[in-house]
Amino acid sequence: MISLASRQFGLAEGMQGMAEATVRQRQKRALTARSIVLGAVGSAILTASSLFIALRMGMLPWPIAFAAIVSVLFLRVLGSHNLHEANVTHAAMSAGSMVAGGVAFTVPALWILGLGEDLSVSQVLFATLGGTVLGLIACAALQPYFIREKRLAFPIGTSAADTIRAVGDTAAADAPALFGGMGFAAAYAALRDVAGLFPQILFAITAIPGIASFGIYNSPMTIAVGFMVGVVPALVWFLGALIGHFGIAFGLPALSLVGLSEAADMRVSLGLGLMLGCGAGMIVASMRAAHARERKANRPAEDERSRRISCPRAVIGIVSAAVACFLSLALDWGLLAGVLVTLCAWFCVYLAAWLVGSTGIDPMEIFGILVLILVQVLFRQISTTSLFLVATVVAVACGVGGDVMNDLKAGDSLETDPRDQFWGMVVGSVVGAVVASFLIIGMHEVYGSQAFGPNGLFVSVQATNVAAMAGGIPHIPAFVVGLVAGCVMALAGLPVMTLGLGVYLPFYLSSGAVLGAAVSLFLKRRHKADAAAAVAAKEARTQAVASGILGGESLVGVLIALVALAMTLAA
Repeated sequence: MISLASRQFGLAEGMQGMAEATVRQRQKRALTARSIVLGAVGSAILTASSLFIALRMGMLPWPIAFAAIVSVLFLRVLGSHNLHEANVTHAAMSAGSMVAGGVAFTVPALWILGLGEDLSVSQVLFATLGGTVLGLIACAALQPYFIREKRLAFPIGTSAADTIRAVGDTAAADAPALFGGMGFAAAYAALRDVAGLFPQILFAITAIPGIASFGIYNSPMTIAVGFMVGVVPALVWFLGALIGHFGIAFGLPALSLVGLSEAADMRVSLGLGLMLGCGAGMIVASMRAAHARERKANRPAEDERSRRISCPRAVIGIVSAAVACFLSLALDWGLLAGVLVTLCAWFCVYLAAWLVGSTGIDPMEIFGILVLILVQVLFRQISTTSLFLVATVVAVACGVGGDVMNDLKAGDSLETDPRDQFWGMVVGSVVGAVVASFLIIGMHEVYGSQAFGPNGLFVSVQATNVAAMAGGIPHIPAFVVGLVAGCVMALAGLPVMTLGLGVYLPFYLSSGAVLGAAVSLFLKRRHKADAAAAVAAKEARTQAVASGILGGESLVGVLIALVALAMTLAA
C-alpha cells in the first residue's frame, strides 16, 4: 500500500511538474498570430502618425515607449500577461515609424526644389522596400556583434524593456493617463483644424521685421515634443531660435549690416550647416567615445540563456545582391550604382547601430545626404528623381536599423527570443513601408508641392537639408560657418544637436517646444522631495500623457489628410 501510494504521489508530482513546465513554455512564447496582427495594425497607425509628426515638426521622437505601453494594454484586454508576446508586438508596431522617418526626411526634397511632379507611388515604394530589406538583413547579421559581444548600452531599447516591465505591473494606473492625453489632443486638434474654433498661432505678431513667424504654435503636440526631448535639448533648441530669428533675421538688418532677404538666407543656411555639422561631429565623437569605453571595459561572460540571430553569410549575400539588382532596375540606377548604394547602406546601418547603441541618436538623413552626394559625383547620368531616391533607400535602412537594434536590445534584456522579435519586425517594417509610400504621395496630391518646406504646412526640415545639398545653398559662407561650428561643438561634447533646428525652424514651433521643457522642469522641481518610487510613478504617468498627446494630435492630422484625399479622388 505504501509503495502504491508513493507511486501515485510521484505520478501526481510528475504531472504537476509537466503542467508547470507547460505554463512556463507558454509564458516564453513570443511570436503568436495575435502579436503579428496587433503589431501590423499598430505599425500602420504609428507609421501614419510618425510621418505626420516628422513632416510637421521636423523631428521624430522614438515611438518605442508608446508602442510598449499600448502593446501591454491591448494584450491584457485579450487576456495575455505574457511580456515576451508584448515585446514582439511592440517591436512590430514601432518598426514602421522609423520607415516613415526615412521617407519624410528625404522624399519631400524633390517637391521643395520644385521637382518630382512625376514621382510615382511605385518608385517611392520600391525605394522604401529596398531600404527596409537592407536594414533588416544588416541587423540580423549585426545583432550578435553589437548586442551580445560589444554589449552597447542602447538606452532607448533598455528604456523600452523597463517600460514593458513597469506597465506589465501598473497598466491599470497608466491607461487613463495614456488614453486621456490622446483623447484630449485629438479633440483639441479637431476643434482647431476642422471646426476652426482656435487659431493656429497664439500671440501672433507680424510687425517685427524679418520675423514673420513670431508667436506660439497652438498645439498640444508641440508642447509634448518639448517635454519628451528633455529640458536641455529643448532649451538649446529655443536658444537657436533666438539666435536665428532675433540675432540674424531681425538683428543684422536692424544694424544695417545686411538686407532682410540676405539675412533670411543667412539664417536658413546657418541652420542647415549647424544641423549637418553637429550630426557629423556627433558621429565622430560618439564612435571615438564608444571605442574608448570598449577598450577599458571588462565585458561580462556570455549569458547562455540569451539567443543570437544566426543568419548564414550566404543568405546575407544573396539578399543584398538581390536588393542591389532590384533597385538598379526598378529605379533606373544602373547595376554599378545599385551595388554602390547597397554597400553604402550596409556601412551606414553599421554606423547607425553603433550611434544608437552609444547615444540613442540616429541621424538617418545625414547618411542619406552623404551617399546622395557620392552617387551624384560618380554617376551623373542618373536622373534627379532617381538620385533623391538614393537618399530614401539609405535613410530608411538606417531608420530601420536603429529601431530594430533598440528592439533587439529590449528583447535581450527581457530574454525574449530575438528570432521571434525579428519576424515580428519584418512584418511591421513591410507594413510601414507600404503605408508610408502611399501616404506621402497622397499628402502631396492633397496639399501640393508648396505645402512642403520652410514656409509650408509641413516644414520638412530634414528634407530641406537634402534639397539644399543637391539644389544649392542660399548663403554658402553662413552654411560653412554653421558646418564648422556645429562639428567643433559636437566634438567638444556640447549638447548642441538641437541648436541648428532652432535656428532653422519657424519661431512659433520653437517657442511651443520650450513650453514643454518648462513643464518638465516644473514637475521635476515640484517632486524633488518625494520618495524615489513616487517620483518614478509620477514620471511614468506624465510620460504616458505626453505620448498620448503626441499620438492623438498626429492621428487627427493624418485622418484629416486621408479624408481630404478621399474627397479629392471622389471628385
